[in-house]
Amino acid sequence: MKGTCELCDRGEIELTIHHLTPRELGGSLLPIAYLCKPCHKQIHALYSNRELAIRLYNVVLLKDDEALKKYVKWIKNNRLLGQLRLKNQKPNNAKAHL
Repeated sequence: MKGTCELCDRGEIELTIHHLTPRELGGSLLPIAYLCKPCHKQIHALYSNRELAIRLYNVVLLKDDEALKKYVKWIKNNRLLGQLRLKNQKPNNAKAHL
């Protein structure tokens, strides 16, 4: 499905469904967001599912997160619509922190 990403606001781009509360933590029937693939991948590269469920469970909170603000600013200026390589910035023990 094509549309506008709810995180970076780029339009006419292929969208994925992001469960704002991860399914494994009870989010199957809770609100979702439509995100472009690069934004969706970046969220999961930066944060564990547990952190997403506890701290970043809606689009407003995602947009206000400092690490994602930098990423969104960068992606809005990026003209590439193809596959982007994203560095996994999540610590190896991210799940143990929460």
